Amino acid sequence: MRILKTLAIPLLLVPIVPVHAQNTPESAASREVTAMLRQFLDDASTGNAAGFDKFFADDVIYTRSAGGVTTKAEIMKSVRGPQPASDSKTAYSAEDITVHDYGDTAVVAFRLVGRTEHKDGKVEIMKYRNTGVFLRRGGRWQVVAWQSTKIPDAPLSH
Repeated sequence: MRILKTLAIPLLLVPIVPVHAQNTPESAASREVTAMLRQFLDDASTGNAAGFDKFFADDVIYTRSAGGVTTKAEIMKSVRGPQPASDSKTAYSAEDITVHDYGDTAVVAFRLVGRTEHKDGKVEIMKYRNTGVFLRRGGRWQVVAWQSTKIPDAPLSH
């Protein structure tokens, strides 16, 4: 889906008061934001605009993998707009998920994998490192910042 291929995600928000991260898999925040992330990737795979609307806060700062910054309004316009005809299907998944729980803020880092199956049988794999900042407002988690970085196909030389 062209939306995730062109979008990227967050700026890291730093609390003014020192807070210690709780990154245990048992934390409620970790379970909740991980479930939200997995649902969002399912929604992205099917083009479910309502999933995008629920996932991103109105004031989200989204930095694309190419370096451009976009807004929720632009994201929603892209998702709701006409989609190009395609003979391929892309499914998204998350690997290597890390969640740091700061109470009403959670920072999530993971490897996004996009698997595109083309009608001719060819399979294309895209990988990105993503970092997102979730904020709980009024009892509801939403992404307020996102950063996406494409992982090169070939290893980087030092």
